[in-house]
Amino acid sequence: MNKQMFTGAQILLKSLLKEGVEEIFGYPGGVVLPLYDALYMQNDIKHYLVRHEQAAVHAAEGYARVSGKAGVAIVTSGPGACNTITGLANAYYDGTPMVLITGQVNSKLIGGDAFQEADIVGITRSCCKHNYLVKDVKDLARIVKEAFYIATTGKKGPVVIDIPVDIFNAKYTFNYPKNVELVGYNPNYKGHPLQIQRALQTLFNAKRPVIISGGGVVASNASRELTELATRLHIPVVHTLMGTGTYPDSLETSLGMMGMHGNYCANLTVSNADVIFAIGTRFSDRITGCLKTFARDAQVIHIDIDPCSISKNVKASIPIVGDVKNVLNTMLSELSKSHHKINVELKDKWFKDICEWKKKVAIPQKMSDKLSAITVLEKIYEYTKKDEPIVATEVGQHQMWTAQNFKFNKPRKLITSGGLGTMGFGFPSAMGACVANKDSYVLNIAGDGSIQMNIQELMTCVDYKFKVINCIINNGYLGMVRQWQEKIYNEHYSQTKISSPDFVKLAESYGALGIRVEKEEEIIPALKKAIEFKGPCLIDFVCENFEMVYPWVLAGEPIDKVLLSRKEC
Repeated sequence: MNKQMFTGAQILLKSLLKEGVEEIFGYPGGVVLPLYDALYMQNDIKHYLVRHEQAAVHAAEGYARVSGKAGVAIVTSGPGACNTITGLANAYYDGTPMVLITGQVNSKLIGGDAFQEADIVGITRSCCKHNYLVKDVKDLARIVKEAFYIATTGKKGPVVIDIPVDIFNAKYTFNYPKNVELVGYNPNYKGHPLQIQRALQTLFNAKRPVIISGGGVVASNASRELTELATRLHIPVVHTLMGTGTYPDSLETSLGMMGMHGNYCANLTVSNADVIFAIGTRFSDRITGCLKTFARDAQVIHIDIDPCSISKNVKASIPIVGDVKNVLNTMLSELSKSHHKINVELKDKWFKDICEWKKKVAIPQKMSDKLSAITVLEKIYEYTKKDEPIVATEVGQHQMWTAQNFKFNKPRKLITSGGLGTMGFGFPSAMGACVANKDSYVLNIAGDGSIQMNIQELMTCVDYKFKVINCIINNGYLGMVRQWQEKIYNEHYSQTKISSPDFVKLAESYGALGIRVEKEEEIIPALKKAIEFKGPCLIDFVCENFEMVYPWVLAGEPIDKVLLSRKEC
């Protein structure tokens, strides 16, 4: 009996279905037309048409961040594929699982400077976890299986599959592999038992311990285990930007975000600790400050599934390579067997110091009669917190103010660009969040500069009725860059004053809701109107031009050298 034959395009879609893919983001072009024709003939996978390829990748990442599943994006060859690089790098740095499918010119034309040809495998080599050029339709199903496996295991990240147009059109039988075996790729999920024992003993004996919770806790879905372990060991917790929500902000032992714009208390606690228990963080310069002075008197216990992240920046006294959830569960199990009692009295002395540091906070600024961005964000949080919406951010001052003023008690509620710091990430990632979480609106906190990076996606939101509420902190400048210019470059505001369109008219021209807010009493009515509107919205909050983000640790300084106001500058 002859087996049924399918085109490469059909095999790809069947493979995606086998991986549980229900939604994808993309933009068509010449060499992916066979795939789009196959999409037209089926009803199992929903495709969302964006207005720029970069937005497709950011949306796929937003979807992955909220759902925990791998996001999927499809683009055409040449310029289409090249437009995805920023999104790929963003997902790579932040460890987000994603599969990007790029079209390629006919196999026989590769290397011949064909129309819309680009060496996407070469271009993406440094900004994705792995990439493939499909050379035979017989390999396509296997490659898709491997791509999803690589993207979602170990340290998660984006994988690229580059498919020539003739592979889309070629025919073969469909037989999806059950298992994946990759030589040289075997992530270690179980931490070494002796290292775990050493870590527990060190934590028992610590006088001034602190936990640093990073994005690896989110990736491993280990928030519950982290909270239980910290509670049982009576250890305070700070988090990185990517670790937001991994430990409930409502708990007294939560000290908030550490780092360049972290809390004074969080930074001082880490700086004075004798044991730092780092979980799923790569110790970027934004949280360590001056490496020579960071953790100079502390033993460092470091859990990470990526062995390359351990001792890369900060030397680990007790390295544990493994999946965060698995390692923490093992620690909890060992803790239950242990007869060791926590010296609460000793820990209480530590908490007294921490309570004193909590009293030092950033000093409010009042520069003019214009709205304060901090006031705007405080009111947005207070009004929306009952709904527990997903919050996306662009990159800049507004991003840091959001991290400082919003409280998150659950992971996967804040979507922000950490490692790459990508302006233009927030809006399209919020679209992806809407697809992953269709039951509620999504807030996107933006600056007047960053919102214009991908503002064309308003049309996408209108088409699909994505309920993204864009809250624009409009201060007339590229705020974070201007802040550095004020402090470090003697107020030489070179090319940071930015003009913006009339955001209200712009929103209306797309068919969205536009609202302008210039007074404090207008904030709540605007939010109410936006939430009730059945579609996307832009709220233009006209704010003070020269407001600064504090706390602030200048680049290269020790993280305990925290500036709390302009006067200290």
